[in-house]
Amino acid sequence: MAKSFLEALDDRVLVCDGAMGTMLYAKGVFINKSFDALNLTRPDLVGQVHEEYVRAGADIIETNTFAANRIKLGWFGLADKLHAINREGALIARDAAGDHAFVAGSIGPLGIRIEPWGKTGVDEAREYFREQGQALIEGGVDVVIFETFRDVNEIGAALDAVRSISDLPIVAQMTTEEDGNTLDGTPPERFAPELERRGATLIGVNCAVGPAPMLETIERMAAVTRLRLSAQPNAGKPRDVEGRNIYLCSPEYMASYARRFILHNVRVVGGCCGTTPEHIRQIKLAVRALAPAAARPSTMLGADRVEQPAAPRPAVAISAPPVPRERKSRLAHAMASGTFVVAVELLPPRGFQCEPAIERARSLKIRGVDVVPIPDGQRAGARTSALSLAVLIEQQAGIETLLHYSCRDRNLLGIQSDLLGAHAMGLRNLLLITGDPGRVGDYPDATAVFDVDSIGLTNLVARLNRGCDVGGQPIGAPTGFHIGVSVNTAASNIDEELRRFEYKLEAGAEFVVTRPVFDLRCFEQVLKRLEPSKLPVVAGLFPFESARNAEFMANEVPGVRVPEALLDRMRAADGTEAAIHEGITIAREIAAQLRSSVQGIQVSTGSGNIDAALAVVDGLR
Repeated sequence: MAKSFLEALDDRVLVCDGAMGTMLYAKGVFINKSFDALNLTRPDLVGQVHEEYVRAGADIIETNTFAANRIKLGWFGLADKLHAINREGALIARDAAGDHAFVAGSIGPLGIRIEPWGKTGVDEAREYFREQGQALIEGGVDVVIFETFRDVNEIGAALDAVRSISDLPIVAQMTTEEDGNTLDGTPPERFAPELERRGATLIGVNCAVGPAPMLETIERMAAVTRLRLSAQPNAGKPRDVEGRNIYLCSPEYMASYARRFILHNVRVVGGCCGTTPEHIRQIKLAVRALAPAAARPSTMLGADRVEQPAAPRPAVAISAPPVPRERKSRLAHAMASGTFVVAVELLPPRGFQCEPAIERARSLKIRGVDVVPIPDGQRAGARTSALSLAVLIEQQAGIETLLHYSCRDRNLLGIQSDLLGAHAMGLRNLLLITGDPGRVGDYPDATAVFDVDSIGLTNLVARLNRGCDVGGQPIGAPTGFHIGVSVNTAASNIDEELRRFEYKLEAGAEFVVTRPVFDLRCFEQVLKRLEPSKLPVVAGLFPFESARNAEFMANEVPGVRVPEALLDRMRAADGTEAAIHEGITIAREIAAQLRSSVQGIQVSTGSGNIDAALAVVDGLR
């Protein structure tokens, strides 16, 4: 094309293409395949889709490389073909575009969480984006387009990566819910100025929602940035029609909203999921009809508006200072003052009848236990949630709980809602854990979903304690959670375990609870490496109930190391009662040796037997 992308953008509104995945699926490609790999295996099919969009009038066609990063290609065993897939994707699009359309190198999110929500560092993420961007640039793209990002940190890493290797124009697009906030809760008033600050050429939104809610988001973005905008909505929400997902927005309806987008400084308009060449054809007709007005943005927005600088990034309004640690809870006060604390774990009951567990909590309080940890979903079956049991115990037994809260099967916004509700009901002490996949139990086909890990969870709670949510919006008064994290002192890779602990410490951890300790020599070595953090350490204890129980812990529980001498002692115990007594004796001995080097103990039992747990506690007195 004679003009560059930016020159064309100055002259007119550019129409981008529609959905690649929708079209490939319609041509018989199953969704369990890597669509990006078709650049190598079926370039003719990919080229056909591009050509259909060019014939429909698209000014921009996107390469078939949305998921062609090292992480997502790795899921299909194709990471070694990353460069070829991206470069060929650009060449296929270039051939189809000819002199009629610009080629945009499509880059989507990695499919993993990066810091502060995940364990992948920003530097690592930049490198992943850099290698994909480099291959697309070598293929000859005119512009790079980031799309369907939910995390401002991740798209920021992508922008940094491509900016470090090229000065090509960049279109940076987030994906939002119907309320206009990203899927992680960041509002347009925050992400639009941030994308401008990070060096995007155009900013916009795509996917997730249809034209109507996207228009409201575009209006909010236009109010806080001077950059030109892009909008690529889905063709409405998918509807299940006889087992198929059908997008019901007509081409004419999409075109009517294209006209409205243009009136709010949108200079690139197209479609995402469910849009077809016919949608793009109608959008092109709508854009042509508005061409004279669209070429004069000052007429649409007012000359003064265009010349204004970008709006400053909104500050987070904090209505009160963070809660001092010693005032967060009785447990927090005890730890801050150096008091030795005793915790005995209670398991959530099967079913909904919690009265026996509450009664056991009352007994623990009478016996001088300081806090009752409640594990989060450690057992299979239909059980009362740990959060619900913790609230009932605090309200009815009058003893503080330590809620074990895991990331498993919860997304960021769901976690946030859970914790705000927990705080409203009086819970203050949290042990933040990633959680284990549910591989066994009553529902062997159940799967586990992890949106973030314990590092990201610690960052989330620390933000709530500073008075803002995951999207940086103020929540009013800050929460006062006392943040505990877990450390496995018998991890197979202790350096990696302590590296993760450093991230948790940086995120805002205030105390540590270890996995059950059996190997004292190993524990003491790790404890020395934890000392620089100056965090209180609560050691986990577990009284064996039988020789079989001890062998199970030694051989089938990840992250547990049981010395052979302890197994021999349990095997030598004669009878059930003798085995229980020996297990308690071993736990008492470990507790006595740990007493002077830690600030507390947490006693757990496999069956929830509080008598055995109390027998261990009594040994300290």
